[in-house]
Amino acid sequence: METLTDKNSTRLALVEKLRQELPKIMELEAAKWEATYKDGALSKKTKRLMALAIGLRAGCENCIIAQTMHAIDAGATRAEIMETISVNMAMSGTTGVGEGLKVIRLLDELGH
Repeated sequence: METLTDKNSTRLALVEKLRQELPKIMELEAAKWEATYKDGALSKKTKRLMALAIGLRAGCENCIIAQTMHAIDAGATRAEIMETISVNMAMSGTTGVGEGLKVIRLLDELGH
Protein backbone atom coordinates (compact mmCIF):
# COMPACT_ATOMS: atom_id res chain seq x y z
CA MET A 1 0.00 0.00 0.00
CA GLU A 2 1.30 3.46 -0.91
CA THR A 3 2.01 5.57 2.15
CA LEU A 4 0.55 9.04 2.54
CA THR A 5 4.07 10.41 2.69
CA ASP A 6 4.68 8.81 -0.73
CA LYS A 7 1.45 10.40 -1.97
CA ASN A 8 2.72 13.73 -0.64
CA SER A 9 5.94 13.35 -2.64
CA THR A 10 3.92 12.58 -5.75
CA ARG A 11 1.65 15.56 -5.05
CA LEU A 12 4.62 17.90 -4.73
CA ALA A 13 6.15 16.62 -7.98
CA LEU A 14 2.86 17.18 -9.80
CA VAL A 15 2.50 20.68 -8.38
CA GLU A 16 5.97 21.41 -9.74
CA LYS A 17 4.88 20.15 -13.17
CA LEU A 18 1.84 22.40 -12.96
CA ARG A 19 4.17 25.33 -12.17
CA GLN A 20 6.13 24.51 -15.33
CA GLU A 21 2.99 24.24 -17.46
CA LEU A 22 1.21 27.28 -16.01
CA PRO A 23 3.93 29.51 -14.59
CA LYS A 24 1.99 32.79 -14.52
CA ILE A 25 -1.13 31.23 -13.02
CA MET A 26 0.86 29.34 -10.38
CA GLU A 27 2.79 32.52 -9.56
CA LEU A 28 -0.52 34.24 -8.87
CA GLU A 29 -1.71 31.27 -6.82
CA ALA A 30 1.50 31.32 -4.77
CA ALA A 31 1.07 35.04 -4.08
CA LYS A 32 -2.53 34.43 -2.98
CA TRP A 33 -1.46 31.59 -0.66
CA GLU A 34 1.36 33.68 0.81
CA ALA A 35 -1.00 36.57 1.53
CA THR A 36 -3.74 34.30 2.88
CA TYR A 37 -1.63 32.24 5.26
CA LYS A 38 0.60 34.93 6.74
CA ASP A 39 0.11 35.91 10.37
CA GLY A 40 -2.59 38.51 10.83
CA ALA A 41 -5.61 38.64 13.12
CA LEU A 42 -5.29 34.85 13.00
CA SER A 43 -1.96 33.08 13.18
CA LYS A 44 -0.59 31.12 10.25
CA LYS A 45 -0.99 27.96 12.34
CA THR A 46 -4.67 28.68 13.03
CA LYS A 47 -5.29 29.35 9.35
CA ARG A 48 -3.63 26.07 8.37
CA LEU A 49 -5.73 24.17 10.91
CA MET A 50 -8.83 25.85 9.45
CA ALA A 51 -7.72 24.84 5.97
CA LEU A 52 -7.23 21.27 7.21
CA ALA A 53 -10.79 21.24 8.56
CA ILE A 54 -12.10 22.44 5.21
CA GLY A 55 -10.05 19.82 3.36
CA LEU A 56 -11.39 17.14 5.68
CA ARG A 57 -14.95 18.31 5.11
CA ALA A 58 -14.41 18.30 1.34
CA GLY A 59 -12.94 14.80 1.45
CA CYS A 60 -9.97 16.00 -0.60
CA GLU A 61 -7.05 13.66 0.11
CA ASN A 62 -4.47 15.97 -1.48
CA CYS A 63 -5.83 18.87 0.58
CA ILE A 64 -5.76 16.78 3.76
CA ILE A 65 -2.17 15.73 3.18
CA ALA A 66 -0.99 19.21 2.19
CA GLN A 67 -2.75 21.06 4.97
CA THR A 68 -1.62 18.57 7.60
CA MET A 69 1.97 19.08 6.44
CA HIS A 70 1.53 22.88 6.38
CA ALA A 71 -0.04 22.84 9.86
CA ILE A 72 2.90 20.85 11.21
CA ASP A 73 5.34 23.24 9.50
CA ALA A 74 3.46 26.13 11.14
CA GLY A 75 3.99 24.54 14.55
CA ALA A 76 0.73 22.65 15.10
CA THR A 77 0.94 19.88 17.65
CA ARG A 78 -0.69 16.49 17.33
CA ALA A 79 -3.20 17.58 20.00
CA GLU A 80 -4.15 20.68 17.99
CA ILE A 81 -4.55 18.60 14.85
CA MET A 82 -6.71 16.08 16.76
CA GLU A 83 -8.96 18.91 17.97
CA THR A 84 -9.27 20.09 14.38
CA ILE A 85 -10.38 16.58 13.43
CA SER A 86 -12.90 16.63 16.29
CA VAL A 87 -14.46 19.87 15.04
CA ASN A 88 -14.78 18.35 11.58
CA MET A 89 -16.34 15.23 13.10
CA ALA A 90 -18.89 17.39 14.94
CA MET A 91 -19.83 19.07 11.67
CA SER A 92 -19.55 16.03 9.38
CA GLY A 93 -20.54 12.99 11.41
CA THR A 94 -19.14 9.61 10.43
CA THR A 95 -17.58 10.90 7.22
CA GLY A 96 -15.52 13.19 9.45
CA VAL A 97 -14.29 10.13 11.30
CA GLY A 98 -13.29 8.43 8.04
CA GLU A 99 -11.41 11.45 6.71
CA GLY A 100 -9.77 12.01 10.09
CA LEU A 101 -8.25 8.55 9.92
CA LYS A 102 -6.12 9.75 7.01
CA VAL A 103 -4.60 12.44 9.20
CA ILE A 104 -3.87 9.99 11.99
CA ARG A 105 -2.19 7.67 9.48
CA LEU A 106 -0.07 10.54 8.12
CA LEU A 107 0.92 11.73 11.59
CA ASP A 108 1.92 8.20 12.54
CA GLU A 109 3.98 7.84 9.35
CA LEU A 110 5.74 11.10 10.20
CA GLY A 111 6.24 10.14 13.83
CA HIS A 112 4.39 13.30 14.88
